[in-house]
Amino acid sequence: MTKFLLILHVLAAVLTVGPVTVAASMFPASLRGALGSPGDAEALATLRTLHRICRVYAGIGVAVPLLGFATASSLGVLGSPWLIVSIVLTAAAAAVLAVFILPAQETALEAVRGSGTPVAPRSASQSASQLAMLTGVFNLLWATVTVLMILRPGSTTGSTTGS
Repeated sequence: MTKFLLILHVLAAVLTVGPVTVAASMFPASLRGALGSPGDAEALATLRTLHRICRVYAGIGVAVPLLGFATASSLGVLGSPWLIVSIVLTAAAAAVLAVFILPAQETALEAVRGSGTPVAPRSASQSASQLAMLTGVFNLLWATVTVLMILRPGSTTGSTTGS
């Protein structure tokens, strides 16, 4: 059962976190392009699609920590420091996505659509830069969690050399 839970956990991580990191990373550059060509329906459609991917896969991504807890419980490592750090970093990544990235994407979409408060070009450019920075933080948090999951102390992989 442990192997099955681990497989589900890894698959959920790859299939949900991967698309969010890619779509969120593409959004700032696409936003800059859309701001550079106002009224471009294709640019707006791209932004909508990237935002939808981030929003939908973030929701489905809740399965990752749920399966992670089930796997950790099955392995008997719930109190391990590497796991606790991973949980904290995962919560931080989720917070960055939910509190900062998704709302900023929505605001940017409104600005590009013209339905929101008029945005000065400099402000819109700053918004794209801030989104790029936040996405970098989000991606770095997930990369750190991934490294911890692979190189965890007391690994059950049987490696005694740590490599």
